[in-house]
Amino acid sequence: MDLRLDLRLSQKLVMTPQLQQAIKLLQLSRLELQQNLAQQLVENPLLEDQTLETQEEEAATAEEGSEPPKEIAAEGDGSADSEETQPVKESEPLTSEEWDNILGNDWRPAQRDQIGVGDDEFPSYEQTLTKPTSLEEHLDWQLRLSSLEGMEREIGRLIIGNLDEDGYLRVPLTELQEDAKCSLEQLEQVLRQVQTFDPPGVAAQNLEECLLVQLKLLRQDESGIEKTFPAMFSMEVVSSIINNHLVDLQKKRYQVVAKSLGVTLDEVYEAVHVIEDLEPKPGRPFSMDSNSIIIPDVYVVKHEGEWVVLLNEDGLPRLRISPYYRRLLSNSGEDIGTTKTYLEEKLKGAQWIIRSIDQRNKTIVKVVTSLIKFQEAFLEKGIQYLRPLVLKQVADDVGMHESTISRVTTNKYVHCPQGILELKFFFNAGIQRADNRGEDMSSVTVREMIREMVAQEEAANPLKDQEIVARLKLKNILIARRTVAKYRAELHIASASQRKRIPT
Repeated sequence: MDLRLDLRLSQKLVMTPQLQQAIKLLQLSRLELQQNLAQQLVENPLLEDQTLETQEEEAATAEEGSEPPKEIAAEGDGSADSEETQPVKESEPLTSEEWDNILGNDWRPAQRDQIGVGDDEFPSYEQTLTKPTSLEEHLDWQLRLSSLEGMEREIGRLIIGNLDEDGYLRVPLTELQEDAKCSLEQLEQVLRQVQTFDPPGVAAQNLEECLLVQLKLLRQDESGIEKTFPAMFSMEVVSSIINNHLVDLQKKRYQVVAKSLGVTLDEVYEAVHVIEDLEPKPGRPFSMDSNSIIIPDVYVVKHEGEWVVLLNEDGLPRLRISPYYRRLLSNSGEDIGTTKTYLEEKLKGAQWIIRSIDQRNKTIVKVVTSLIKFQEAFLEKGIQYLRPLVLKQVADDVGMHESTISRVTTNKYVHCPQGILELKFFFNAGIQRADNRGEDMSSVTVREMIREMVAQEEAANPLKDQEIVARLKLKNILIARRTVAKYRAELHIASASQRKRIPT
């Protein structure tokens, strides 16, 4: 075999760094885009935020407008000539505006320094914000008020520090014993003391113990004397159900519980009412769920009978090329070495960023406009008129690839008459009609119908999945039972056996 060199020409699809950057910007969410542009402003000196410069110019103009005129300043000098030419009559007191013109805005020079110092000592806005008390802080406050001291208080702090957000002690006691360097009896004694703190049931190791601790506190009033309950009510039945029949209770098998305990069904119902009033997660009131604020990328409004798409540019920097560096590059006739090369590279990068952002905005508006075309009935009348839609339909309508449509609609939100919705919301599968006439119905619409059926069902006789299928078929919707179960799970709706309520 002979070795030789051959020259061949071939074509390959290569993604340049600029194209990769444009694709990356297209799929970024609004918050990620803000962070990316802020990083670009830091790294590229040729990029400027025109919004900040406009705000600085407005602030400077406002400061110039607040300065007193020269004539007023001359009057405030208090010269002898001005006093002789313009005497002030004692019978006519000066108005507040005239006093301001004479003395200026700050007419208390002796207190000027004190005011300035006081403003600097004021706390910032972030320092004045309040936050709710956490579970650990609430328990630590009770620990300091308790009778525990010394080593026992340190053990109590260790127990409180190992509680999860639900208020449970998931760490084994043997591990806590090693960390506290104490005996197991001493640890259990302190744990029982912590379990008497508010909220009831805190520091329990499992659900059964949590409910039993609350049940024990329920049996006692403020004096520690047991309450008197109705004759049909039995704490022993409640304790037995918690210890041995929580699974049966979850599955609503009340007949099994009554037969196993040898009690009547009414006694089981009374015990279940008591258990339902207990809190399975004691730390729930102290959970700090942070609600994220969604800022829409586009607004869809109706103007003069037509739907209009408005791009939301609030909070985003308005990028432009720095005029200073542009003049520096244009006026430098001679080569200044590596500095000019560096600036030219940054100029190309800045121009590409600006073009990529502009192309991103145009693509989003074009895709949302196409979505409006397909889902106009939904915007007008509500979720019952949402049509089935796939990415290919929008891609064919705007002349783009499906992957581009997927990137555009990822983590983007629109504000429309039906609320703030993710763009992915408008894409959904279709459900076939029973008579095969007309368009398929949107899966989102079917899920909404299932939710309404469950909301209107009888508490003692909830609808089973097969019954929901039969009711949907009467509405000309053909759907399988497993699909109903899938949609029910997506709506966080429990099964019929778990939705069943005991008679009151």
